[in-house]
Amino acid sequence: MLMVMTLIVMSLLGARLVELQAVTADGTATLAESQRMRTSVDLAQRGRILDANGAVLATSVIARNITVDQTLVKDAAAEAEALAPILGADPLELERKLAGTKRFAYVARGVTPAVWEQISALALPGILSESTTKRVYPSGSLAANVVGFVGRDGRGLGGLEYGQQDLLAGKNGEMTYEVAGGGRRIPTGQEEGVNAVAGSDVTLTIDRDIQFEAQSAIAQRVREAKADGGTVVVMDPRTGRILALASAPTFDPNSPGSSDPADRNNRALTEAFEPGSTAKIMTMAAVLERHVATPTTRLTVPPTIKVADKLFHDAEDHPTEKLTLTGVLAKSSNIGTILVAQKLTPDVLYGYLKRFGIGERTGMGFPGEARGFLPVPSSWSGTSLPTIAFGQGLSVTSVQAASVFATIANDGVRVTPSLIASTTDSDGTVHQSAAPATRRVISPSTASQLRTMMEAVVSEGGTAAGVRIPGYRVAGKTATAQRYEPSCKCYKGYVASFIGMAPADAPQLVVAVSLINPRNGHFGGAEAGPVFKDVMSFALQAQRIPPTGTRSPVTKLTW
Repeated sequence: MLMVMTLIVMSLLGARLVELQAVTADGTATLAESQRMRTSVDLAQRGRILDANGAVLATSVIARNITVDQTLVKDAAAEAEALAPILGADPLELERKLAGTKRFAYVARGVTPAVWEQISALALPGILSESTTKRVYPSGSLAANVVGFVGRDGRGLGGLEYGQQDLLAGKNGEMTYEVAGGGRRIPTGQEEGVNAVAGSDVTLTIDRDIQFEAQSAIAQRVREAKADGGTVVVMDPRTGRILALASAPTFDPNSPGSSDPADRNNRALTEAFEPGSTAKIMTMAAVLERHVATPTTRLTVPPTIKVADKLFHDAEDHPTEKLTLTGVLAKSSNIGTILVAQKLTPDVLYGYLKRFGIGERTGMGFPGEARGFLPVPSSWSGTSLPTIAFGQGLSVTSVQAASVFATIANDGVRVTPSLIASTTDSDGTVHQSAAPATRRVISPSTASQLRTMMEAVVSEGGTAAGVRIPGYRVAGKTATAQRYEPSCKCYKGYVASFIGMAPADAPQLVVAVSLINPRNGHFGGAEAGPVFKDVMSFALQAQRIPPTGTRSPVTKLTW
């Protein structure tokens, strides 16, 4: 009996041995191998953002993320004490990150390779790293409101970093590799995966030098005027390319969290305001195009005028004046504008405003761009035509306003504004941006007449004589618009603007300047005019645009 029992036990042990050797050996080996393998994401190199001349505005540098396998940490407190001075972190906070049962957790992100070398030399159990990149902006706040910024995970959160996320980000890869008992990668161990594909570079139309001048000029003027903010748009009217797009205040994209969220917006595209007298250009365009008046048409302009139930007046009291249509524009007369606008129907005026792009996005595709506002004629009251004619009751962005003047500068053809000149794939293939959409808004003759009328604005009898640039013919328009405040549904403060072009007889540049709620003065010529003069003067030289050598025609403002 004993012999039988012994044979049975030995048979069972033998069967188990065979099972382990023949049946489960592969499974056990597979389990052991899986415990030695780690999989990590191979992050794609993010594409750069460059200015029109190739200057780097945003790029990525090699960095390391410090990670931890908490199951391998022997003494969380001791390891935290060792890491704290290197990472500049609180030891107690680090200890909380190191203690636990997670196989993977982040300790610190985006540290330099030098920092990782210090940590690696400590050979702390469970402390690992992964390759990553860190976004940097070499020029700091320069064009920050255009370029935008990224979040901690490297994804775009603002500006073109957000709007062009898919293009810039590329495609991540994945690597699986073998690690030793302490969790460290074995250089000669097993390794397999799919390589990442780098993102594309994006080249902008922005010229860094002109952008710097625009930002500096508007920032200084915002401070001097104690304004809430300001914008500058510099545009080539022939191509639609934006050479500068400045907002003030701005921010440093290297540290976006330290700024006010409002300062991270691109005010020139995301904030709409009532344009005031710069909109009179569109009314004059409609009047000239419909042949209901000419630049020399004589108008008798009274001190006030009543339309429906509202009494209108000009910015300054005056006796009855005898002005030409050019004089009405040069002196920015609301009453004179109303008198000629009454020769148009609401549908006609509305139609021209729409053709200039009012009430619709520019077509640039910038994230968060405002549409502005233009009410349909069926909703107009008895006072809508006169108020809209001189720039109240509708709203525009700074880029929309600049585009109106660019259309006049370009002989009546609107060219869709653009910010991206080209993109470059990771293999070096360059893709030029598609030609912008165009549409004729007014005739070349009407555009030419308007430019001559706008030259009168900067003449001695106009509202902006101080913006003249020696050697160049300049045409433009001032605006001192009441600022609508949504919180009280009332007008409170002003928006002071000046938009102009040069050389006036063959325009190659348009500069639009707006100051939001200035408190030390509010007239467009006095507040925005100096910024226009500084930026336009610089841009003309930077673009090597010579004077035309012609003289401005003599125009009559009165009769």
